[in-house]
Amino acid sequence: MLTRRQLLFSAGSGVLGVAVFSGCSSADSPQAPSTAPPPSPAGGGGGGDWRRVNLSFVSAYLLVRGGEVAIVDLGTAGSAAAIGDGLKAAGSGWAAVKHVILTHKHGDHAGGLGGVQPQVKATWYAGEADVSGITSETALKPVKDGDEVFGLQIIGTPGHTAGHVSVFDPSTGTLVAGDALRTTDGLAGSDPQYTADAAQAAASIKRLAALDVKTILPGHGDPLSSGAADQLRKLAASL
Repeated sequence: MLTRRQLLFSAGSGVLGVAVFSGCSSADSPQAPSTAPPPSPAGGGGGGDWRRVNLSFVSAYLLVRGGEVAIVDLGTAGSAAAIGDGLKAAGSGWAAVKHVILTHKHGDHAGGLGGVQPQVKATWYAGEADVSGITSETALKPVKDGDEVFGLQIIGTPGHTAGHVSVFDPSTGTLVAGDALRTTDGLAGSDPQYTADAAQAAASIKRLAALDVKTILPGHGDPLSSGAADQLRKLAASL
């Protein structure tokens, strides 16, 4: 039965809004965060709630699945407190964080690494070509297109940077796009002034448009769920 799954938008300890996307449940109303064990083993695919930590002009995203959490992007330096508050709002905490994925090397997405690393015992991931450009006291595990982390598909989306990756959750159709996509003024691709290779960036959008996307979680701008797939295909066709 198609029902509703939550995407909670968090800033500090406050919940700013709720969006929904399809999942499997017996209830149609939004559900409160749960720490109950997932139906599948932790680390496998399927289930869980995506939550946005709004860091003003950029966002981090949390996937809470049972007793584990994966974080995608960490914002700028000094963002650790807000991310910690987001974990608390999700009924979780730093101890549950087992995976941290950086979509790319830029400081507004990887800058929070120094403040978060002392808080967690996690595996840290970044795209192969960007690993050397990220300062980290903990070894970063290089990932490439086709890899899987915590049931999430790593999609190689070079262009914004050479090693940029996006993260796709096939169980919910959720795409965490980093800076491959933005919604600050409608759905658009990588900001040209910060893009290393415009041709690669355009090709990456076409690649993303082939996915079964239901919700887009961009690095900059608000999440997009209504008509996300159609808008993404129209953007790709315009390039």
